[in-house]
Amino acid sequence: MAKKPKSPISSSIPKAPVNRWLVPVKSFLEIEAASGVLLVLCTVAALILANSPWAKPFADIWHTHVSLFIGDYGLEGELGHLIINDALMTIFFFVVGLEVKREIVGGELRDPRKALLPIVGALGGVLTPATIYLMFQSGELAQRGWAIPMATDIAFVVGILALFGSKIPFGLKIFLLTLAIVDDLIAVLVIAIVFTEGISMSYLTIAILGFVFTYFLNRIGVRSVAIYLMVGSGIWIAFHHAGVHPTIAGVVLGLLTPAKAWIEKPTFVEVVQNYWEKLNGTEVDEDDADLPVDIEQLQFIAREALSPLHRLEMFLHPWVAFVIMPVFAFANAGVQLEVSALTDSVSLAIAAGLAIGKPLGILLFCSVAIWLGWTQLPKGVRWPTFIAGACLGGIGFTMALFLNSLAFPADQFPELESAGKVGTLMGSCLSAAVGCGLLIWSTRKPAS
Repeated sequence: MAKKPKSPISSSIPKAPVNRWLVPVKSFLEIEAASGVLLVLCTVAALILANSPWAKPFADIWHTHVSLFIGDYGLEGELGHLIINDALMTIFFFVVGLEVKREIVGGELRDPRKALLPIVGALGGVLTPATIYLMFQSGELAQRGWAIPMATDIAFVVGILALFGSKIPFGLKIFLLTLAIVDDLIAVLVIAIVFTEGISMSYLTIAILGFVFTYFLNRIGVRSVAIYLMVGSGIWIAFHHAGVHPTIAGVVLGLLTPAKAWIEKPTFVEVVQNYWEKLNGTEVDEDDADLPVDIEQLQFIAREALSPLHRLEMFLHPWVAFVIMPVFAFANAGVQLEVSALTDSVSLAIAAGLAIGKPLGILLFCSVAIWLGWTQLPKGVRWPTFIAGACLGGIGFTMALFLNSLAFPADQFPELESAGKVGTLMGSCLSAAVGCGLLIWSTRKPAS
């Protein structure tokens, strides 16, 4: 008697269902680890060019005038500002919105007790650096840069953690990932509230109607990427003309992305099982007219069995990690390293905010929350390793440079803008050095 072929459905299910939930997170961390290396290379290249005989041509590239007009309507500006800091970073913030939605729906932010520790840590890691910065710059023109040392750059952090391999508890990586996401969300609120001036209500109304229309398209099941791209582009242009930083549009659109698959799991399993039984129960002719129809149905089922949020995040995240963030670093990290800039009060304030304020705020707020019994350390994480992770939280490269460009526009505050870059590099490098040193000490094997 011939043995009945084993169903691919049962053979493909992992032994531990929890592994299926961790796959997106592990994939995310692997991409971030490799992205961190590329970010370092682009940063070093930008610094070398900015301190070389080619410094002026290198800077002139980012000041190239660009414009796009259709009739009397259009956009114009500099390459570095309009294309990179506004357009490309909108995609970055769109992915941030997707990450926040994912964590709220099915991640650490869904469980209030688990979410409390990184949320509290993020609040401490935002308030303390800002306070330290204002202690240096209160009453000065540069006090407008108080938000620069707020956010953690997860790409660099995960890249460093990857160097230690299995010595680092997975719980610490999840804590830092969630903390960085909350950091970014707070930074987005700061951008929307602080760095928005002269709002045009007519354009803002158009943008809001665009969000309503996007929600309506989601509800009726429209899945065409081209349609959402056109609507999203219109919202972005409306935000740009309204005086609100257009990256905010990316975050909101990310939060509006459906996190639920159009095809439920039972339907997917039933269709695949029926197709499998059909293939194994009959002889399939190569010229079978029904075969292309069945395959098209399977393609549709397979695509819609994944949520739009999951598909977009998996598609866009490599582009953000390996193209957008490195290009942003290459365009914004170039600064002339002079002794005066290294000792500038703005540089020192930002460096102190990152290297001292971030870990101090994270540890202080988390310690109080744990002492009060509201939450606890992540599973498998000891205090020495947790302290090392908090120090790594002071690496604030990408978001810090972005906030620096908003607080100190190069055409208005060129000296402050350069000092802000230097301070960001100083604080991030110091945080990385201290965090790595503590990780080496906390993960060393005890003497036999």
